[in-house]
Amino acid sequence: MEVINHTIINLTIFVLAIYVGYHVVWNVTPALHTPLMAVTNAISAIVIVGAMLAAGLTVGDTGKLFGTVAVALAAVNVFGGFLVTRRMLEMFRKKEPKKIIGLVKAAKEAA
Repeated sequence: MEVINHTIINLTIFVLAIYVGYHVVWNVTPALHTPLMAVTNAISAIVIVGAMLAAGLTVGDTGKLFGTVAVALAAVNVFGGFLVTRRMLEMFRKKEPKKIIGLVKAAKEAA
């Protein structure tokens, strides 16, 4: 007879992970959000590999279904994370001067 149910242990770990993750993410300075997104994308890629293993190695149909759903959700997470990271990096790029202004100056010099 088991003293503690494995479901209770797994639920406790899940709740603690949510608590720690919440406090870690909300205490990050804004300058570190881009590297944090890159690390999150890497973790999601690992989740995709685990979900593929779960979907491929499971005997039952329910496990295959949940594994396939996990692969799809993690793929959406990775794709969205790369889009957000790209948008954040765009904010730090130098803006090039508008080409119209350069064309007007060239036309004035030619005249």
